[in-house]
Amino acid sequence: MKRVTIIPLSLLLVASLVACSAGENNESSDLSASEESSQNAYDETGNMAKVESQAENAPPNDAEYDDMYFKHYGTNPFIATEDDSLSTFAIDVDTGSYTVTRNYVNNGTLPPQEAIRVEEFINFFKSTVEPPDKDTFSIGVDGGPSPFGEGYHLMRVAIQGKEIKVDDRKPANLVFVVDVSGSMDRENRLGLVKKSLNLLVSQLEGKDQIGIVVYGTQGRTVLQPTSIDEKDKILQAIDQLQPEGSTNAEEGLSLAYEMARESFTPGAINRVILCSDGVANVGNTGADSILKEIKNYAQKDITLSTFGFGMGNYNDILMEQLADNGDGNYSYIDTFSEARRIFTEELTGILQTIAMDAKIQVDFDPEKVARYRLIGYENRDVKDEEFRNDDVDGGEIGAGHSVTALYEVKLKSETEKLGNIHLRFKDEETQEIQEITHELRVGETLSRELQFLAAVTEYAEILRGSYWAEDSSLDPVLELAEGSAETESQHEFVRMVKDSMAVKASE
Repeated sequence: MKRVTIIPLSLLLVASLVACSAGENNESSDLSASEESSQNAYDETGNMAKVESQAENAPPNDAEYDDMYFKHYGTNPFIATEDDSLSTFAIDVDTGSYTVTRNYVNNGTLPPQEAIRVEEFINFFKSTVEPPDKDTFSIGVDGGPSPFGEGYHLMRVAIQGKEIKVDDRKPANLVFVVDVSGSMDRENRLGLVKKSLNLLVSQLEGKDQIGIVVYGTQGRTVLQPTSIDEKDKILQAIDQLQPEGSTNAEEGLSLAYEMARESFTPGAINRVILCSDGVANVGNTGADSILKEIKNYAQKDITLSTFGFGMGNYNDILMEQLADNGDGNYSYIDTFSEARRIFTEELTGILQTIAMDAKIQVDFDPEKVARYRLIGYENRDVKDEEFRNDDVDGGEIGAGHSVTALYEVKLKSETEKLGNIHLRFKDEETQEIQEITHELRVGETLSRELQFLAAVTEYAEILRGSYWAEDSSLDPVLELAEGSAETESQHEFVRMVKDSMAVKASE
């Protein structure tokens, strides 16, 4: 792996619904459905050498979409600690990029490079760091020599949230907003949505309630907020959903938020859950209105989670940015097994938030670390000086969720303290700002778990055409993954690497 960086800066122009969705931490207004991404060249310390860019216009608003929409957020450079010893970013637990890629590979093709967000590959695999007994988070730091970067170390920072028992979870006041437009008839997308929602309903309790809004050509209410005690009524409403008309996502979301506002329950989980392929016609009102509305509701404790469905006609950019603006999480559901994992194994974490506006600042000691590179999180960057500005948006973390960040570091001195990591967040229970600190260290060898994550990371870097992986191939990735995989999901990744190799060989 080379140690000179090239960073593609995003110049994507996306369909109008995401025209203003870059977020507070992304100042670029560049949007696109397909990109010829030129690159900014940097030397290994991260100094910019050249900037060139080019982009194509996206289809106009109200146009028909029959494509996959992704956005390339660039690639982080190596930074010399003598120039900047601080690495600051917001954290979240989105995993959509991994399952989108898995769906591509299962269909015998590789995803476009811009579909890959490396941190979502890493965070698909739950950390084994023990959850705290009393505190909100525990932090684990480990590392060792990088298997893909000679002379470099791979360092992991793992954040593990406290767990909450199902009986201790807050009551959930949920509003499902379901896309029933014609595009949801393809590949039986709506059928998988209905099965997924049935699963979710089966995991809820009498203290919870559900309302349902749908949108095709127009938005309309299917079910007013109803207690889970009337489960048969809820399941019947879900079963009767059918594809209809074109797509008016804005009206559907507005109706759903209005229902959530009217049925708002203080002290409960008040959340809108969007199920869609993200292909949206919002009329002539533009994007900023609905995104502003979503952010305003999030500030009033009505959050939004998005669940994506479908291939061949799917807007990943929209689904991710809606969740980011709505202080929720984004997942892509490619199979019933993934729906089962999310809505049974991960449900409490998806529903109940334990920390808001979570940000990490890693402070490297320039006497011990020559340079470093954060792998992924390009669209979650926070200015160093804004780490302790609590008005700056961060990420939201659910109960039991883990967040992992990987760094490649060039050391000046080994086996010593390399600096500190600071985690700052607003505790959901106390509404107080907390900050905790943990030392940075690496060892002489990588743990088996970190070896596996190294393979996952290199796989994602190769697929997204990262300059760091320009000299890499999938053969050593497969060897490392096979030698370190233990769990069912890890062995599934090994199969995905093998299938990817077969696809590349047949091209």
